[in-house]
Amino acid sequence: MNQIIAATNNAHKIEEFKELFIGSDFELSSAEVCGGMPRVVENGDSFAANARIKAIALRALAPKNAWIISDDSGLEVDALEGAPGIYSARYAGQSATDSKNVEKLLGELTEWTGKDRKARFRCVLCLLDARGNESYHEGISHGLIASVASGKEGFGYDPIFIPDGHRESFGELGQQIKSRYSHRALAVRAMLNFLAA
Repeated sequence: MNQIIAATNNAHKIEEFKELFIGSDFELSSAEVCGGMPRVVENGDSFAANARIKAIALRALAPKNAWIISDDSGLEVDALEGAPGIYSARYAGQSATDSKNVEKLLGELTEWTGKDRKARFRCVLCLLDARGNESYHEGISHGLIASVASGKEGFGYDPIFIPDGHRESFGELGQQIKSRYSHRALAVRAMLNFLAA
């Protein structure tokens, strides 16, 4: 079984990744096995570029035969011309909390209703194999932005994102649904299909 290390210190992401890799040929570990994720400046101009920055940074600390996976993801809102996009985690400021980011986003959408609140979660994974070969895998989850936050499951913008085909937010639907329809789940599935081909 291959060891794959996720280039993140985010406990929520590690939880999601571990669930998504059940039944695969990989044993997933967090960056803690390398002493923690080093600080990086995510100054790429795309999700793929930022994912690569994180993967390369961890590669320098990881065991030689380990695989590295890194993701960069965010929310794209049509009414805001794709914002917050790559700035999703720091939309309300460099040290913004999830609730502050949600508050800012909802404030900017007060005049938009119904289908005008279309949005998508996008995730791009950067995978480095044991030899350093790179591949990129994308997952997109389409939906709408709710008018108020609801639910305590998930993290980030989950309490205000209602995926297509549902009436509840990711914050209400729980991990079982999210692990089937989330952008990260779809990206991991695409990656595993690529590796199995």
